[in-house]
Amino acid sequence: MSHLHLYLIRHGLAAEHGSYANDDERPLTEEGRQKTRQVAKQLRQLGLQFNLMLTSPLVRARQTADILQKEHLAARLEESALLAGGVDIRLWLEWLTQWQRTDPACLALVGHEPDLSAWAEILLWGEASDRLILKKAGVIGLQLPDRGDPIGNSQLFWLTPPRFLL
Repeated sequence: MSHLHLYLIRHGLAAEHGSYANDDERPLTEEGRQKTRQVAKQLRQLGLQFNLMLTSPLVRARQTADILQKEHLAARLEESALLAGGVDIRLWLEWLTQWQRTDPACLALVGHEPDLSAWAEILLWGEASDRLILKKAGVIGLQLPDRGDPIGNSQLFWLTPPRFLL
């Protein structure tokens, strides 16, 4: 079994907090859509191709994932409540164990802060410590081990703010 490459991608720039009665419904702004499209094009030019892109069902994350999908970055796109925010990483790791049996190699998660950077820190160092900052439309790339617990045993290979992809 080969190592899993995991890409954590934060949603693009969205409407201000409080601008919608239901925060889950906040969409990307026009600027957010434009920048996310530019980031998607650059990721494609860099040769990224995900076996699966898993996205939060919240509007801003789903819109980000749709933009990435239109750039042909993923073979498949699925929504997961595990990425909606506030979910324990161990629940996602249970899902990952099942998925790796059928579709290993390269996975992208499109979601929210502070969860994505906290999950990266847990996978890298075993605990969340607020050392990593994932900007909107930014990318963290991790290599997870092919055996054993990935918590505290993964490696960082990519931390890119969107400005480097615009």
